[in-house]
Amino acid sequence: MKALCWHGKNDVRYDTVPDPQIEHPRDAIINVSSCAICGSDLHLFDHFIPGMECGDVLGHEFMGEVMEVGRDNKKLKVGDRIVVPFTINCGECEQCRRGNFSVCERSNRNKALADKAFGHAGAGLFGYSHLTGGYAGGQAEYVRVPFADATHIKVPDSLTDEQVLFLGDIFPTGWQAAVQCDIQPTDTVVVWGAGPVGQFCVRSAVLLGARQVAVIDNVPERLAMAEAGGAIAIDFDRESVLERLQELTNG
Repeated sequence: MKALCWHGKNDVRYDTVPDPQIEHPRDAIINVSSCAICGSDLHLFDHFIPGMECGDVLGHEFMGEVMEVGRDNKKLKVGDRIVVPFTINCGECEQCRRGNFSVCERSNRNKALADKAFGHAGAGLFGYSHLTGGYAGGQAEYVRVPFADATHIKVPDSLTDEQVLFLGDIFPTGWQAAVQCDIQPTDTVVVWGAGPVGQFCVRSAVLLGARQVAVIDNVPERLAMAEAGGAIAIDFDRESVLERLQELTNG
């Protein structure tokens, strides 16, 4: 199959690599129908993240059609469309049972290495260095999904890839940021930076019922997109952010 592979700093290549295979009874193999490039992939591209090896397949925002399932995987069948989250979770360990999927105790198969680097290992991640398990990512034609019966979001046939692809990583990032603000109906929410995650923060804050949402940036296209999502745009090159926020919140 074809895949985007890391070969060193600022060196990503479109390579031919071996097709993935079922390695564990809970696995699934999916045919990738859509994928995205995450801003955090730039940390790999610039080699700020240790633990990368030549030929590693990149990508952790992807979705596709199930082509094969392991014998113990009872929740998926061939033909299902799924979004696959960045975080690989077993669904059974103590942390997964608590909903703390990013610190799944089983999915990082290089736990000892991650313990040494970070003090405590996190979960396995797709396409994000051998410190997080060394799993091949989703910027490829096919992907093996470990613990696929737990690590998936099923997609109804009525929804297109474009409507659900962002569920893999970027929309939950913006949503969690807004949820953790404990937004109340009387609140003014201010989002610094109208990049992709900031756009989802804006829309999440609106969905969570904030009285008003403001976004701060200086890129006209970003500010226009945030306004289309329900935000008040503040261009820090053109006006005082502090004065505008005081005006919006009556001091």
